[in-house]
Amino acid sequence: MSGGEEGPVGPDLAAGIASSDIAEGAKLAGHVGEDAVLVARVGGELFAIGAHCSHYHGPLAEGLLVGHQVRCPWHHARFCLRTGEALAAPGIDPVGRWEAEEKGGRITVRAAAAQPAPGRAAGKGPRRVVIAGGGAAGFAAAEMLRRRGFDGQLTMLSADRDAPYDRPNCSKDYLAGEAPAEWMPLRASGWYADNGIDLRLSTEITALDPAAKTLSLKGADPLPYDALVLALGAEPVRLPIPGLDAPTVHVLRSLADADAILAAAKGARRVAIVGASFIGLEVAASLRRHGLEVHVAAPEAVPLGRILGDDVGAWIRGLHEAAGVVFHLGCKVEGWDGRQLKLDSGAIEADFVVVGGGVRPRTALAEAAGLKVDRGVLVDAHLRTS
Repeated sequence: MSGGEEGPVGPDLAAGIASSDIAEGAKLAGHVGEDAVLVARVGGELFAIGAHCSHYHGPLAEGLLVGHQVRCPWHHARFCLRTGEALAAPGIDPVGRWEAEEKGGRITVRAAAAQPAPGRAAGKGPRRVVIAGGGAAGFAAAEMLRRRGFDGQLTMLSADRDAPYDRPNCSKDYLAGEAPAEWMPLRASGWYADNGIDLRLSTEITALDPAAKTLSLKGADPLPYDALVLALGAEPVRLPIPGLDAPTVHVLRSLADADAILAAAKGARRVAIVGASFIGLEVAASLRRHGLEVHVAAPEAVPLGRILGDDVGAWIRGLHEAAGVVFHLGCKVEGWDGRQLKLDSGAIEADFVVVGGGVRPRTALAEAAGLKVDRGVLVDAHLRTS
C-alpha cells in the first residue's frame, strides 16, 4: 500500500536529504511522489522500501531493524530491506523497492528496476507435499513453497468451508459490517489453480500414519505424502456450563462463525458475551456497531488485567463503556436457559450468547499418531515433529 491514502508525509526523498539524516542502524520515512518510502542504513549500505506493512498498513518506520530486515511494530511481519520481500507472516505480499543513492553528502531515492522471480527448484527434495490446515499458517507455507521454486505436487486440506481468509478480521471490521466479504480471502479464488495448489475445502482428516506416510480422509481415499506440514491451528474452548451448547450460543473462530453471529444479530436487541478476552471484547465492540445492547460477563475484576496489567485493562474497560458496553465482572456464569444468562450475582436477559473462552491447539491428530505433544505439538529448531 502507498502513502497516497493520507497524502505524502516526511521529506521528499526524490529531491534528496542530507546524508547525516540517517545514521548507521537508523531509518527514516519519507516519500517519492505519492508513495511512502522507508530509507534505512545497515552495514554502511542504504536501502529503500515501502514504508507500510502489506498486512494491515503498519508503519515500518516504528518497527525494528534486525540485520537486513525490518519488523512491523504491529504484528511482527518481516520484510527484506534488499528486495522488499515479505519474509514472515502475517505479511505475505511484498512492499515496494526503490534505489537509494548517496553522493556529495546527500541521499536521493528513485524507482528501482524490477527483479526477476526466483527459479524453480526442479526435482529437489520431496515431490508430494501435503499441508494439513487451511488457515493463515497453511496458506503461508503453500505460498512460500511456490515462491521459493518448489515445483512438486502441493495439496492443502482444510476443514473450513472457505478458502484461506484474513481470520483476525472475523471479529473486527467484518463482524462490525465495515469489511465486505470480498476483502476476506488472502488470495483470489483462481490463485490456487494458477499456482498448481490442490485446495480441498470441507475436508476432514481422520487419521495420520507417519510410518506409511498417508492421511486418512472422511469420505475419500487415503492421501499419500512425502512431506507433511501440520498447520491445524486451534479450536475454541467449549465451557462445560449448562445451556452453552444450545443453538443460540456461538463461538467465533471461523468466517462461518462470524456469519452465524451476524445472522443472530439481525432483529436481536441484546447479546450476552461470556468472557472479557480479546475475542470477547472485539465481538462486543463490533456488535455495538450494529446497535445491539452488549453485556459482557467475566470472572476477572479487570478485563485483560492478567495479560496487560490493571492500568491498561481499566483503560480498555473505559473505552468499551464509553461505547455503551455493560460489564458484569467478578462473577461466575452458571447457565443459559435460552432467555437469560444465569450468573451467581443475578442474570442477563439476552437474545443470544457469544462465548469467548479462549482456544486450545488442535493436537488430537498428532497425538493419536504417536507424535510428542505437550499442550501443542513438540518440534525441534527446524519445526520438525518427533
